[in-house]
Amino acid sequence: MTNIKGAIFDVDGTMLDSMHIWENVAGNYLISQGAVPRPDLNEELSKMGGHQIPAYFRAEYGVTQTEEAIHAGINALLEEFYLNKVQLKVGVVEILETFYNRGIKMCVATATDRSLIEPALQRCGIAKYFGRIFTCPEEHTSKSSPDIYLSAAKFLGTEIADTLVFEDALYAVKSAKNAGFPVVGVYDLSAEDHQDEIRALGGYYVKSLSDFIF
Repeated sequence: MTNIKGAIFDVDGTMLDSMHIWENVAGNYLISQGAVPRPDLNEELSKMGGHQIPAYFRAEYGVTQTEEAIHAGINALLEEFYLNKVQLKVGVVEILETFYNRGIKMCVATATDRSLIEPALQRCGIAKYFGRIFTCPEEHTSKSSPDIYLSAAKFLGTEIADTLVFEDALYAVKSAKNAGFPVVGVYDLSAEDHQDEIRALGGYYVKSLSDFIF
């Protein structure tokens, strides 16, 4: 990996220990609207960008609120956690500092709203390392497509082959890998069942970012 010139970091499950907060939030929101969540709810939502979820709730669960109101309602359930409670995973500061000192340009690619991610990164002291935060809602995409990674690499001005992508979710690892990015699969408990596939696909795999050797 001596030619690496850029790095794109996912946030939830990769840098922030936050995936557990998502386990019940969508279901709780649906229950508040009188809907009964199906067992595959979180699996289905994991493949979507945040901008797609309100339309899905309206179409599949009959939620009558506007898409804007649904979006705001979900974020309201998450806001306190992201603004005041979420913590960094092990090794995050160390790897970012190492990359910064070596002149590797970095940015963020996340499926979560900027209004949640940006203050969380600032509070945790790592926002300063990133040239830009790319979000799926703002890019009108999901990580089932490589578009957000391609936009991030274009911003960094680095070739795809020279740009590492750090991800914890299998479907996101697949997207980045299929687009030609070297991918580092990062372990998270939320993706426990997919670790063998992530390890095989990613090319590089770490239990925590403190294990990454550059």
